[in-house]
Amino acid sequence: MRYLRLYATTRRHPSAILLLVQLLGMVLYPFIENTAAGHIAFGVFGIVVLAITTRMVRRTPGLAWVSACIAAPAVVLLALQAMFAMPHLLPWSAGLEAVFYLYAAGSLIAYMMADQHASTDELFAAGATFTLLAWAFTYLFVMVQALQPGCFSAMVNPSEPRSWTELMFLSFALLSSTGIGDVIPITPHARALASVEMFTGVMYLAAVVSRLIGLTLVSRK
Repeated sequence: MRYLRLYATTRRHPSAILLLVQLLGMVLYPFIENTAAGHIAFGVFGIVVLAITTRMVRRTPGLAWVSACIAAPAVVLLALQAMFAMPHLLPWSAGLEAVFYLYAAGSLIAYMMADQHASTDELFAAGATFTLLAWAFTYLFVMVQALQPGCFSAMVNPSEPRSWTELMFLSFALLSSTGIGDVIPITPHARALASVEMFTGVMYLAAVVSRLIGLTLVSRK
């Protein structure tokens, strides 16, 4: 009976599951980031997140077949990198993952904007969409760094490539407009992409989150 209730809860709030999985990934990845097995495990984790997101998109106005067509080659490239150590595939897989997460985020935004009241799942969807956008720009940063080495610098080991955790931190800082931290874009392309993320974060908070808050207050009245 307990498992049935848990299954029913996950079906009612798939956005909460996606949000939890992504937050767990961010917290756990630093423990395995510097190990070979860690890279393989994170590749597998990326495939799991892609699968969860693909299933979630089916509940939104987004087209599941579009998300599947984007996810399939990304999964193949992730698997090849994990099994055969093919770093030259990194820009392609990162670019596909970024497109996939952007499409999923757009589908969730359409899902949240369609109703005239804010449900519990839509409130979770607001958090899940924020993490999807942050992950999308993180993979865009990964792609730019692979194509243009040295485009990001930091106070510690400034000439070395920035890790996924560092780029994720930069992405969350830019998207939330809370600062930039110690990771700095230093080339025109990297700075342009960072500017786009800052604009995206401001517009998301102003247009989507503020609307959900307004609908929540109206429903309480």
